[in-house]
Formats: sequence, C-alpha cells, structure tokens
Amino acid sequence: MIVVLKPNLPLEEVEKVIAEVAKLGYEPRPIHGKVQTVIAAIGDENTHQSLETLASWPQVEHVHRVQKRYKLASREAKKGGDTIVKVHGQEIGAGKKFCFMAGPCSVESEEQLMSTAKAVKAQGATFLRGGAFKPRTSPYEFQGLAKEGLRLLSQAAKEYDLGIVTEVLSERDVELVAAHSDILQIGARNCQNFSLITEAARSGKTILLKRGMSMKIEEWLLASEYVLANGNPNVLLCERGIRTFETYTRNTLDLAATAIVKQESHLPVIIDPSQGCGRADLVLELCKAAVALNADGLLIEVHPNPAEAWSDGQQQVDFGLYAKLVKELKPFISAVGRPI
Repeated sequence: MIVVLKPNLPLEEVEKVIAEVAKLGYEPRPIHGKVQTVIAAIGDENTHQSLETLASWPQVEHVHRVQKRYKLASREAKKGGDTIVKVHGQEIGAGKKFCFMAGPCSVESEEQLMSTAKAVKAQGATFLRGGAFKPRTSPYEFQGLAKEGLRLLSQAAKEYDLGIVTEVLSERDVELVAAHSDILQIGARNCQNFSLITEAARSGKTILLKRGMSMKIEEWLLASEYVLANGNPNVLLCERGIRTFETYTRNTLDLAATAIVKQESHLPVIIDPSQGCGRADLVLELCKAAVALNADGLLIEVHPNPAEAWSDGQQQVDFGLYAKLVKELKPFISAVGRPI
C-alpha cells in the first residue's frame, strides 16, 4: 500500500506513521520529498490488516491500495488464463461456443413454457431461462409460480434437453431451486446478500451473478469473491443494466463494464439486454454490441405473446424477433472468432 502524508510534517509526526505501518506487519519504506513524505508499505494486502484506517490519522492525506481487493476473481489470480465454466455439457468462456440463454421473464403456464422452450431450442439456445420465484417492486404484482414453476422448468429441460437458469431469492430455497436447475441466478436485488450468495455457492451449482442496479464494478467483483472463496469456481458475471438519470430506457446497459471486467477478471461475462434496457425494440442492437465486446453469452427474455406476459412484457421478444436476432448475430459471432 502507499501512504501519502500531508505536506510539511515535522519528522516526529512522520516517524509515528512509519512506526504504525511496521506495527501492522508491513515493511515501511519512506520516500522523503521536499514537501511531502510517501511511505511504500511492503506486504500482502490480502493477508495483513489494511492500512486504509490510517486515512483517519491527522498526518495522512491519502492511502492507496496496490493489490486488488478481489484476489480470487482478479486476472492476476488465474495463472492458466480465463476460467471456462462447464455446465450442462457446454463450456462457457473465452474462445468457446457462444452461449444463448433464452426464455420468459416468468414461468406462467405449461403451454407458455413448453412452446418457448421448443422455439429457443430450435434457434440453438442451450439454456432455458425462466423465473419461478419473482422479486417484484410491488407486493401486489405477480410473484411467480414457485414450486410449480420449478416443476415446469424441469419438465421443459427434460423434453428439450436444455439447461435451466432460474433465480433463487432466499437461503431457505437454495436446495429446492438447485434440485431443478443447472445455474442459480443471483438477481440484482440480491447481489450483495452475502448470506444468500454463500449458501448458493455451497450448493456446487454454477452461479450467475447479476450486477446490482447501483453497484460499482469493484463491488460486483467482490460479490463474486464470496462464491470463489467458498470453493465454487463456477461463476458467470451478468451485466444487466444500471440505474441512471436516463428515462428513455428502464436501465442503462453498461457495455463499458463488459470490457473492463474482461480486463480485470478471468470470469466469463454474460449480457442481459432485456433487463438492460427494458425495451424489446432495442434488444437486437444491444446483443450485437455485446458480441462485439467479446461477451461469452446472452440472457434474453423470450415470450410467445409479450403483450399478454404476466411480468415485463415490454422487454420480451416474441419467437419471430428471437429467430431474427439469432440469424443477424451469427456474422458478428463469427467475426469475433467464436464457434456458433
């Protein structure tokens, strides 16, 4: 860590800070300038007590970390290159086949889910998404079919040989949801519910970790650290849009975050353009941008009749638009060197 002291400090005050740095287990190497002193603190920031508390000292102007706080998710931690997540017979990650996860926002009925599963499978999707438990802003909105929704997801998975991606909302439901799914989704509202993330990680299932609507990239990566630190290496990071001042879209899909996370971390990145903008008419263009940024897959909301959807119909594409989307994406996927 780097400790920057305030200008023109008396030597005895500088010595106090140096002594505290040594007391906390670091090797202090002061650099005395004409006006200020900077102390390079040599030591492992991830095992020693943090020196960031020194920022409260009257002698200290700034304290800067050098090592990443997300020590397991950082690219430096992965000696062998990018993580490849293997789930339901597919490898997801850098250089592997581009992954399509598609299905309705909410599981509503057998007819709705089975027809959607058939349609997305025909277009090459390998995972069916669908919410059995739905976190809604209002308690009066549709909350999902719960256990019946999970049963229908299992039925669709068996009939169409699709992996299942579905959200888990509570620690008490992890075992139940894990029994019916291949990938446990931690949604935007729960992305800093560390007790839930820990319990989900311990299930051994692949975790799809959505970014919170007001979450900084570092916080997102630190949330993934909870999965990795609990011995589960199978994490998919999912950018799903953040809350900004813009009102033309429901959320603002932060495509820059995809490029940043690809630099910072070895974990695969999935993009959810449906939640990312909240408008079906923009989904195709955002998918093209996601592919161009070398995302590893897409999580797309698809419904047989979005106008009659029980939740978020405005952002779900119908079967025709989904088929058009997949067709138009193929040249983009080939252009970035990914198998289709």
